[in-house]
Amino acid sequence: MDWSLVLASQGIEHIVNRDDVAGWTLSVSATDQDRALAEIHQYRLENRNWRWRRPVFQPGLFFDWSSGAWVLLNIFFYWCSETRTNLRVNGAMDNMALTNGEWWRLFTATWLHADLAHLAMNAVFGFLFLGLVMGRYGPGIGLLAAYLAGAGGNVLTWLVYDETHRGLGASGIVMGALGLLTVQSVSLLQRRNANTYRLFASGIMAGVLLFVLLGFSPEADVIAHLGGFITGLIIGSPLILAPRLARQPPVNLAAGIGFAILVLLPWWFCLAHTGVHLSSPWPR
Repeated sequence: MDWSLVLASQGIEHIVNRDDVAGWTLSVSATDQDRALAEIHQYRLENRNWRWRRPVFQPGLFFDWSSGAWVLLNIFFYWCSETRTNLRVNGAMDNMALTNGEWWRLFTATWLHADLAHLAMNAVFGFLFLGLVMGRYGPGIGLLAAYLAGAGGNVLTWLVYDETHRGLGASGIVMGALGLLTVQSVSLLQRRNANTYRLFASGIMAGVLLFVLLGFSPEADVIAHLGGFITGLIIGSPLILAPRLARQPPVNLAAGIGFAILVLLPWWFCLAHTGVHLSSPWPR
């Protein structure tokens, strides 16, 4: 189109055509051919270092709507925890219990919520962030990576807080998904052009600002949020080096099976365990 403008500015008649083989072309009369080529050549010479001529960035943003299934699972577990209060007792994050070997709490705590407002907040942002993660890394890989990031957030709370700490909620998964989205900006460094470092810095800064906006609040378990976000960054780092994994159904199927196992097995241990009722409020 810009070559067409060049010819039009010089009064050279031409036609813009679309050919299935050659793509977009400009047609001029035989008498104007040499002049048209000379004008286009001169235009390219004059604008070869024009700083505003930059490749258009097309990130290929994909959203996987199957993240809605994760939301439905959270609603199901909330309903179960409302009808069976021992699920929160035996499934919530408890540092002392974890120290005593109840490892399943790292995973089961991510499915439990203190109240409807807590559930709604995580469901809304989890649906959005997880859908983007699953679209970027693949449905199985993205879901498993975010789930492990949520467990990583609980690991950090176990390392930082004392044995009296208790918590629950899917916030670690939500922040882990945000970390997975943030780290994908590193892949932009592979594209060497005038926009590379600006887009990279913008992506990282946007992720950090979103984490500060959503991860810090008086009622939030900031350490769990931070742990999920950092774990998401760590897990996502090797994944962005292998972008073809997202397009391999067998790999995503295996990751999906791994996710299912890490949901069912911890809950099997949880339901088989008899705990002591706790009365303190739950950090979110």
